[in-house]
Amino acid sequence: MFFGLKKEPEYTIKMNYDRTKPLTKRNVIEFLKSLDIEVKTNTKARGNQGLYQKNRIDIAKGLDEDKAIEVLVHEFAHHIHYKIDKDFLKNGGSLENIFNLSDTTEIKQELLNVTKLIDKNSRLQIFLDAKEQTANTIKSMQSAIKRDYPKFQRSKKFAEFEKYIKNSEAKYLVKYDAIRIAKGFFFTKERILTVKNIENDFPEMPKAFQTYIRLCSMQRKQSKITRRINKLNKYYEKPTELFARFVQGYFMTPETISTVAPISVNRFLELLKSGHFKEMKDLFEIFKKLQ
Repeated sequence: MFFGLKKEPEYTIKMNYDRTKPLTKRNVIEFLKSLDIEVKTNTKARGNQGLYQKNRIDIAKGLDEDKAIEVLVHEFAHHIHYKIDKDFLKNGGSLENIFNLSDTTEIKQELLNVTKLIDKNSRLQIFLDAKEQTANTIKSMQSAIKRDYPKFQRSKKFAEFEKYIKNSEAKYLVKYDAIRIAKGFFFTKERILTVKNIENDFPEMPKAFQTYIRLCSMQRKQSKITRRINKLNKYYEKPTELFARFVQGYFMTPETISTVAPISVNRFLELLKSGHFKEMKDLFEIFKKLQ
């Protein structure tokens, strides 16, 4: 059920653009430029596939034709969001404003599902896979240590190790993956120790203790991955990103997105045809032959 519906004025198409052109990267760029949007295709887009900055869209060079179109549509959705909700550049905007509703609970869940579908090979998935792999490695290391020390638990102090490591330079590797130790007169001599090289640096150390130091390193890696996942989740859940991915997905594969997000699609089409999404109506009518 939709709440807070406001009557939208009919949007009149005013732009002069050849409405018979096929969907190509070049034609989409021409369309955007006809709206006085600056489009840059030879940048790194700050390490992303695309970037929107008010009236400018950057897309990374080297994208194939279909991916470039997806990115252009995605960034254009940001442009439309900005025209509807000026605060979106500061706080990510709101689904309530973009869908002109007071309750967007169902829509948000659908858009999250769309994001999972079209971004399954995204950086987030890469980090999720890395987290799982790291967790498995930690479990394997824990099992290896328990073969020599059956009472070992990661959550408790490893007394035998603490006693052994107390007077060893290897103690620094419990907290750091690499350490530079300066020695000699005026510290002119130095020794570099790393977790990766622990067997060579400390060949006399019991295998279980070497494994424990590597386990500590893997735990640090796991924490770092978790922080990246949390940061990416926060980014992916921004209303403007949810909306842009939805528009991108629906523009490229409307049948699939209609199945995943039927409520959102119905509301989107209603607002699109009424002119709420401004020049986005032109984009769909020109390139998708919207009825």
